[in-house]
Amino acid sequence: MTADARNVVITGSTRGIGKGMAREFLNRGHNVVISGRTQDSVDAALADLKDAAEAKGARLAGVPCDVSEITQVQSLWDKAVEHLGSVGIWINNAGRTNSLHKIATLPAEEFSGVVGTNLLGTMYGCQVALRGMQAQGHGALYNFEGFGSNGMQAPGNHIYGTTKYAITYFTKALINETKGGPVLVGYMSPGMVTTDLLLKGKDKMPPQVWEKRKKVFNILADHVETVTPFLVERVLANTEHGARLAWLTRKKSMWRFFKSRFSKRDLFAELDAKAAQA
Repeated sequence: MTADARNVVITGSTRGIGKGMAREFLNRGHNVVISGRTQDSVDAALADLKDAAEAKGARLAGVPCDVSEITQVQSLWDKAVEHLGSVGIWINNAGRTNSLHKIATLPAEEFSGVVGTNLLGTMYGCQVALRGMQAQGHGALYNFEGFGSNGMQAPGNHIYGTTKYAITYFTKALINETKGGPVLVGYMSPGMVTTDLLLKGKDKMPPQVWEKRKKVFNILADHVETVTPFLVERVLANTEHGARLAWLTRKKSMWRFFKSRFSKRDLFAELDAKAAQA
C-alpha cells in the first residue's frame, strides 16, 4: 500500500463498478472522492454512500466531472486535494459503450462520445494524476481494461473494444515510462460485470442477439458486489509496478465453461428479483 492510500479518487463512480469500489473503500475506512458527469448523479450517489462513510468515520465527497474535458479532470484532482489533503490512489474507471450499429451507420456522435470518455478520459486522468502524484512524491494509478483489451472482437463492440485495446497499449507505455519513479501504475480487469453499462446493451441489440450473449454472461459475468471487494483488496495490497489486477482470469473462465455443463446460473433473474424488492 502506498503512502496516503487512505485517500482515493475514482472516476465514473456514481454507479456500477466505480460506485461499488467506492463503497468497498469506505467500508475499509478509506476516504473517497467520487465523480460523475452531472451534479444530480453525484448527489444521488453521495446520498447512497453516506451511511458507509459514516459507519467508518471516512470522508466522502463528490465532484461532477466530464473526463473528456481535461480542465474538468484537473478540477477533480484539485478539489480532491482540497477535500483530502492528498491523493494516494487514482482509478480511471469512467466508460461508455456504443450502440450496435455497423461502423458505416454508427452515428458520428457515438464515435466522439465513446472515444472521448473511454480513451481520452483515461489519458487525461493519467496525465493529471501522474503530475500531481509525482509532485507529492507518491501514489498509485490504475486504468480499467475491458472487452477488446486482448484484441477479442464481437459484432457491435467495435468502438468500445478499440478504446479498451488502446488503453491497454497506453497503460503499458505509461508503466515503462514511469518505471523506477514514485508512482505505481497498473491495470484493473474486472471481467464481465452486471452493471448498467452491460444491461444497456440489451436495448441496443435484436432480441435473438441478446439471448445468445446472455448465455455467455450467465457463465462468465458476476454482480458488482462480488467483484469489487476483490478488486479493492488487491489495490490495497499491491506494491508491484505494472501489476494487472484481474478478477476473471483465463483459468477461471475455462473452469466456468466446464462447470456450466452441469450447473446453470441466471444472473438476470437475480437482478429482476432484486429490482422487485427495491
